[in-house]
Amino acid sequence: MNRLVPAKWARASAQENAEVIPRLHLPAPGAKLRRRLARAAAAVLALFVVVVAASIVYVLTLPGVGGAQARVDDILALHHGVAAATPPPRKLSTALVDVEDEHFYSNVFVNVLDGAGRAAVAALQTSQDPGGSTIPQQLAKQLYGERGTLAEIGLAIKLSLRYSHTEILSMYLNAVYYGNGYWGDVAAARGYFGKDPQALDWGQAALLAGLPQAPSAYDPLVHYALAKARQRHALDQLVVNHALTEAQADAAYRQPLGLR
Repeated sequence: MNRLVPAKWARASAQENAEVIPRLHLPAPGAKLRRRLARAAAAVLALFVVVVAASIVYVLTLPGVGGAQARVDDILALHHGVAAATPPPRKLSTALVDVEDEHFYSNVFVNVLDGAGRAAVAALQTSQDPGGSTIPQQLAKQLYGERGTLAEIGLAIKLSLRYSHTEILSMYLNAVYYGNGYWGDVAAARGYFGKDPQALDWGQAALLAGLPQAPSAYDPLVHYALAKARQRHALDQLVVNHALTEAQADAAYRQPLGLR
């Protein structure tokens, strides 16, 4: 036989239960998830610190780049090239940066990340042209023979930290091959157009800036249509980066090249 509980006892029991519940210290909803996320973030941060430290140690083990200019001079001497005066010619250097390395003037580490991304693309697309590496990486390839490796990226970092943008551009323009036996921008400008690099018009500068990526494929004396397509790409990049207007780029494209 059920007996009714007096109201005062029922109230007392409810009060006792209310006091017990807080003492259990039950976790708030989502607390476990937040702790897991915090632990995961700490693990990722620790891994990042380890990778950065290992990268710094690796870069320090690479050869010094203090003799980079001497290596450029050796390349020119070997191929009977002519060293260009500094600073590098404005139109040619602007076209080169816009077509090859848009992040060249960014923070050095932004440029390194860009180069690392390009290296990853090159590794994944071994049968395709990924679009070239950054200018410091290309200079590292030219001077130290490191191609598509961590050493190439590490040497690019060293070059970027040691030399100014102007010096890197000048060394690059002097050291690369433009096809038809022309090493350096002086030999290329004189050989293709009969003028010094500083005297190039925008159309000629755009054509010359596009040659180092594939000098034989874009040889204007043999593959004129491909060379013009590459020139068009360079001019379009100059428009994208606000160096030229569309009208100026179109006019430069229609301008006769004056090839010798």
